[in-house]
Amino acid sequence: MHELILFLISIGAGFLGALLGIGGGMIIVPVLTLFLHVDIRYAVAASLISIVATSSGAAASFLKDRMTNLRVAVILELGTVSGAITGFLVSGFIAPRFLFLTFGIFLLFTGAFMFRKREATLGPIDPEKNHPWSQRLGLAGYTTDQQGLQIQYNVENVPLGIFYMYFAGILSALLGIGSGILKVLAMDGAMKLPIKVSTATSNFMIGVTAAASAGAYFARGLVRPEIAAPVAVGIILGSWAGARIMIRMQPRLLRHIFVVVLFIVAIQMIVKGISIES
Repeated sequence: MHELILFLISIGAGFLGALLGIGGGMIIVPVLTLFLHVDIRYAVAASLISIVATSSGAAASFLKDRMTNLRVAVILELGTVSGAITGFLVSGFIAPRFLFLTFGIFLLFTGAFMFRKREATLGPIDPEKNHPWSQRLGLAGYTTDQQGLQIQYNVENVPLGIFYMYFAGILSALLGIGSGILKVLAMDGAMKLPIKVSTATSNFMIGVTAAASAGAYFARGLVRPEIAAPVAVGIILGSWAGARIMIRMQPRLLRHIFVVVLFIVAIQMIVKGISIES
């Protein structure tokens, strides 16, 4: 019975994870630990498997529809990996309560700024807005809107985007969370990518990042097939549906859904930070 419930919840988690580019871990881990009373180690392992499954289920659709910017993904992964190494090295010196509260407050303020209306424009790449690093590396690209019209976009503030990724990697290592939210925030807020491109590229990146961690958990024997299997299958089905719907969704609506989820996660982080004993 638990497997069926977990499978159905995983479909919803995969749908939301692919839609917003954040992975399904933030839904799966609370469900496993709070409602199904699964050991946190097994829950995290299943979460990592779900993130890889989310990325795999959505990546093909996004690549086919030219949503994912692979060059941006490769550049930003350098920052994420460096941040994860830093987070591991300093993890013993920072109080978890401070981290959760700081992260939650940061997400609240960021979510408020994301309500602004900003979309990509039709026409050629603007050299004045396209960052010099983007020009040299060919990061700017194009996607299509709901009517099939080509939308070309610049890539701004590349160093700031890499710094965001460094910060995301630190938080991911320190808090044991997926950094999909910060990846989307970096690409949408700092680098001014269209929200759909940010979401699709984040989907690709979180899969690459989670694959290495999932392998480590597997080597330790923490991947339980009876938990990971229904999660992975449900996530794949949900992420496929989420990817197809995201392509047809209005960017403004997608942004608003992302902000709502952002606020929910921020509140969860703040509550968790308050509840941790000093």
